[in-house]
Amino acid sequence: MGSWILEQIMVIYYPVLAAIGIPVNLLTILILSRGDCGLSKCITRYLVGMSMADLLVIIIDVLLRTVFVMYFPRSFLNITPVCSTNAVLTVAATLISVWFTVAFTLDRFLAICYQNVKAKYCTERTATVIMGIVTVFCCLISVPWYFTIDPEYNMDNIPRGCVLKQDFLKLTSWASFELLTFSLIAWFPFFLLLLLNSLTARHILMSGRVRRGLRDRKPGDNDPEMENRRKSVVLLFCISGSFLLLWSTQVICVLSERVFGTPYVQGNDFESVGFMLQALSTCTNTAIYVLTQNKFREQMKSFVSYPIYLIVKLVKK
Repeated sequence: MGSWILEQIMVIYYPVLAAIGIPVNLLTILILSRGDCGLSKCITRYLVGMSMADLLVIIIDVLLRTVFVMYFPRSFLNITPVCSTNAVLTVAATLISVWFTVAFTLDRFLAICYQNVKAKYCTERTATVIMGIVTVFCCLISVPWYFTIDPEYNMDNIPRGCVLKQDFLKLTSWASFELLTFSLIAWFPFFLLLLLNSLTARHILMSGRVRRGLRDRKPGDNDPEMENRRKSVVLLFCISGSFLLLWSTQVICVLSERVFGTPYVQGNDFESVGFMLQALSTCTNTAIYVLTQNKFREQMKSFVSYPIYLIVKLVKK
């Protein structure tokens, strides 16, 4: 009964997520690319890259790999080579989205905790180079997933359906490759984000106490540097915290399979919930920008209200 209810929720959940996530991420990319949100060029470059990666995940994983297959099971997407290609693109897009978040967190960690390297490392050019390297690496390491899929049946001499090869479930080499992929997607980023955020929070607490002691401020005094740092830290912790929260179920699921020897089974309820939360993480950053960045909120209001203004103007005419 519980599985049936979850299946009905998924039938509605993924199309709604795609319908909201695609325009929201497109709007976020457009707003951030204008450079009028009061953020540095380095931060803006990372945020644009993260939004583009999230958009790819929504289009490839949520829309093509889940919604289309769910509603149109006999479409061209069910042809085995197409399905295999989609599997590669899904893994690559997910890896890119995850590691762009890690790269952004590392950039903010260095900018906050190591002021002497900020000028050299935390630049727009460095951000572009790092994201380029991450993209190439993630694409290359995803290619072997193409060869893990076998056809489920043949129709008019065309292989259709996607099932994992039996070798993938039995051979040590494929098992090691699967473990490496899951480590790069979930485990390493998850613990890296925990570590970097913990060190950043510790540094902020210590430097804040020292700065207050040196300035001997009164309760009502303002410290512009601390205020700017506070805004940057709020943005960092919200993005990283959202990732950690929404990916925790998936991390626990994979860990339980590896630690307790649970066999790889698609369709497990706990795993399905993990995938749903993981997919949701592609849409949360826009909400974070709206809640934490005043100028981004103003830009979004302008973009949203302008079409309404045009419609009202046309109706009046």
